[in-house]
Amino acid sequence: MTSAPSDRWLRLDGTTNTRDLGGLPTTDGGTTAFGRVLRSDNLQTLSDDDVRRLVGELRLRDVVDLRTTAEVLLEGRGPLRSVEDVTHRHFTLLPERGHHTDVFAVEEDELPDLPADWAETVLPRQTTAADEVEPPAVRAYLGYLHHRPENVVAALRALVDGEGGGAAVVHCAAGKDRTGVVVMFALAAAGVPDEEIVADYAMTAEVIDDLVAKLRESPTYAEDMTRRDVASHTPRAETMRRVLAVLRERHGGPLGWLAAHGFGAREQAALRARLRD
Repeated sequence: MTSAPSDRWLRLDGTTNTRDLGGLPTTDGGTTAFGRVLRSDNLQTLSDDDVRRLVGELRLRDVVDLRTTAEVLLEGRGPLRSVEDVTHRHFTLLPERGHHTDVFAVEEDELPDLPADWAETVLPRQTTAADEVEPPAVRAYLGYLHHRPENVVAALRALVDGEGGGAAVVHCAAGKDRTGVVVMFALAAAGVPDEEIVADYAMTAEVIDDLVAKLRESPTYAEDMTRRDVASHTPRAETMRRVLAVLRERHGGPLGWLAAHGFGAREQAALRARLRD
């Protein structure tokens, strides 16, 4: 089975990697529903038309932001932050030092001044002995699960608890790594088979040139985008395939990992219902 990418891309002026999680086949012969959950890169540069389309046509009501506190503060308020009907939730997947205020719980002018070295506040990630043999991208993804399991689960709960039955969007900076891991769990809960999850993850490769070019325009991400070539940023199917294999070996699969971290059968069923008709 392979997904139909052209049906799922959401072409916006201000993003490069936005797509709908609808239209994916499930193991019981169904499909995921359109207009429920989107995945995306950074939303900072949405145009007025983008905002009208997302909020008006797609009824976007919830934004789940997986960036670090530093990224959120360095990038500043995006246009959706001014929309009263849209709720923002922030769940960083990286370990951080220093300030841990929920940046969407208060207005930015109530936060302390941003230190000059705030971009360096992400703590070095420790690799477990079992993961040292894995490829770098796989180690990074397993690191999210090791360092911030509570925020992976919280992000999924935010999807379940969405406001008013509208759409939700999960995003980070590029919409491929942190977003890819959270989306993997959401799709697994919806009954999407592994190879379809892998195919969805790998779709970002279709837009990687434009995505890297966009991030190079932001001072927050320019250095990382410039010092590494495009190939190093490109998601590869074998990366997600290996993450799923590790979860299967250690936990019986993504749903086993979720259950082991407090996201049990009832919540999994609610997440499944969120993504299914």
